[in-house]
Amino acid sequence: MKKALYLIGSPNQTTQMHRVAQLLEDEYEPYFSQLYYDGWMRGFYEWLLRNNVLEGTVVQGLVKEKADRYVAEHNLRRDFENRELRHDYDLVVCCSDIIVPWPLLKKTKSVFVQEGMTDPLNLWARVVKRFTNFPILTISTALNGMNNCCDVYCVASPGYARHFEHIGVEADKIIVTGIPNFDDIEKLRTNSFPHRGYVLVATTDMRETFRPENRKKFIRHATRIAAGRPMFFKFHPNENMARATAEVQRYAPPGTRIFTEGNTEEMIANCVELVTQYSTVAYVGLALGIPVHSYFDVDDLKRKLPIQNGGTSAQRIADICRQFGQFEGPGPAFLKQYKPAAVPQLVAVAAEPR
Repeated sequence: MKKALYLIGSPNQTTQMHRVAQLLEDEYEPYFSQLYYDGWMRGFYEWLLRNNVLEGTVVQGLVKEKADRYVAEHNLRRDFENRELRHDYDLVVCCSDIIVPWPLLKKTKSVFVQEGMTDPLNLWARVVKRFTNFPILTISTALNGMNNCCDVYCVASPGYARHFEHIGVEADKIIVTGIPNFDDIEKLRTNSFPHRGYVLVATTDMRETFRPENRKKFIRHATRIAAGRPMFFKFHPNENMARATAEVQRYAPPGTRIFTEGNTEEMIANCVELVTQYSTVAYVGLALGIPVHSYFDVDDLKRKLPIQNGGTSAQRIADICRQFGQFEGPGPAFLKQYKPAAVPQLVAVAAEPR
């Protein structure tokens, strides 16, 4: 049987890769590894890890631990950095092209699957793009696509197709498939979260990923939007919970509820207004028609909103992997002749709460 290596990261990235892998198990024996560099970038990458520069990202610290725990709990076959088993792979499925094993990609067919929202192309990201070949220096997802190193890029929407082309992906490598975990948002209206009628504030792990933030100012901004209505805070799972809790208790109105755990998407489905910073969950609110406030341009988010296809994105991506694996030729030539197969019945994988 052929073998596929699925590169994973956050809980969201990991569950998406798992869903695709399940649909290909009859043809590709699945193995999983955290994102990693190899080849000429290996030394630089190891220096970043040794000095904890990547602490708080998907490759080091709490987020990596969550992904490792998911792999163990679901008994997934692990080949960390292709150093444990050293298989020769027939297919690599990536959730990022910022950190990639260059030697493996050069000899193996590869498919990129967009994980969710990309971080803003701020001044630092533009400097990195203009003067370096190292998108990892942004310590964010802003330059996902800059390496243009995968054969096929599966993206969330036509708006994101234009975005990835702008970042550096060749247009004829891109196909709009939708993305797992964000393609059937309507189903969230039926949920077990017991509260309704509140303004939800979903924070971002900006400080944990070395980005500046004035949390006091943000809390007061959210308080003005709430305008006396009940306000719930849901922290990003990568945040320093003790610090974030103390800040809300100090600057938010009395009675503000704080959630350090739980399903953010279900909380959004039951709220009357959503306040975010830089978070993919803004798409949940927009898809449900809930008023959304974000540090992103909301009109731009609407243009990039992931297509809603009833939860079939994983099947579409698996079909591309399956057909591309049988195709003799590069990604652009494959996409030019690609004819989608009928989408099979959805195979569910329980997603971890954000």
